Amino acid sequence: MPDTSLPGTSLPDTPITPTVDFDRDGVQHGFLNLPHSRDQSAWGSQMIPITVIKNGDGPTAVLTGANHGDEYEGPVALLDLARSLDPADVTGRVIIIPMMNYPAFRAAKRTSPIDGGNLNRAFPGDPQGTITQKIADYFERFLIPMADVVLDIHSGGKTLEFVPFVGGHILDDKTQEKKIVDAMAAFAAPYSMMMLELDAVGMYDISAEQAGKVFVTTELGGGGTVSAETAGIAKRGVSNLLVHSGLVKGEVETSPTQKLEMPDGRCFVISEHSGLFEPCVALGAVVKNGDLIARIYDVERTGTTPVDYHAKIDGVVAGRHFPGLIGVGDFVSMVAVPV
Repeated sequence: MPDTSLPGTSLPDTPITPTVDFDRDGVQHGFLNLPHSRDQSAWGSQMIPITVIKNGDGPTAVLTGANHGDEYEGPVALLDLARSLDPADVTGRVIIIPMMNYPAFRAAKRTSPIDGGNLNRAFPGDPQGTITQKIADYFERFLIPMADVVLDIHSGGKTLEFVPFVGGHILDDKTQEKKIVDAMAAFAAPYSMMMLELDAVGMYDISAEQAGKVFVTTELGGGGTVSAETAGIAKRGVSNLLVHSGLVKGEVETSPTQKLEMPDGRCFVISEHSGLFEPCVALGAVVKNGDLIARIYDVERTGTTPVDYHAKIDGVVAGRHFPGLIGVGDFVSMVAVPV
């Protein structure tokens, strides 16, 4: 590691110390050691598991899961990869962090139980900030610069459910965008989405894209669990991306994908009521502008008429609210447009 002291001080530029050597060939399983003094451990640390698999010169991939702690396809796929990837099959370096927001993952929460931080809204971070900001800062200034390819595996967590899609963003740099689109195609999820973010401030995605990296993300299900189908999609997609990027020998396992896009805010339906949520169409269903997609029932009294929510655009129902109860301001549904 380079000198990480702040100029003119003895304070570390980052409080995180890796127990692995990023430049050493072979397989290393270790931790990102983040000091965290707390009631249970006055001189303790948050130990974020990491695997580095390196073999000679070549590109670097940084692979992450559980950026949000209640999303499990990433941890399943990446824990499996960390134990099974043979360095003899690698040309370059694969950095695997299966549980990026480790405190949130251990608590089965979207956000950190320590500081309430949403890691995917905390970038570029702060080396002297909260636990979540320190994690973001380490990725921003140490891990992203190492990478050629960045994969961040998401799903809907406890509150959302999606058709399984691989995602990217429309960029000003069309050469970079083309590389991302090609990587998305190699991932070979059932759906491929050019995404419009409701709230992009502080996202890991934006930091990686601004650094010029090939950044690929996913939404592979939801409901705060993982299925055999979505775990399989994640595992195949990770393998395909490594092959596509020239990091691993082999052939990309192709699979049909439906291309989707989010042209504008009409894709999103947001609740203006609280009550009992009824989805009226299945995920993946084709709908027209004005079609009924969900109902919300008043739970304070019987005999009342539910409030109907309708699609605002022709397309495919790609995401929905998951829990049985819904509140004002909650996401109801997303309709994406086939390309």
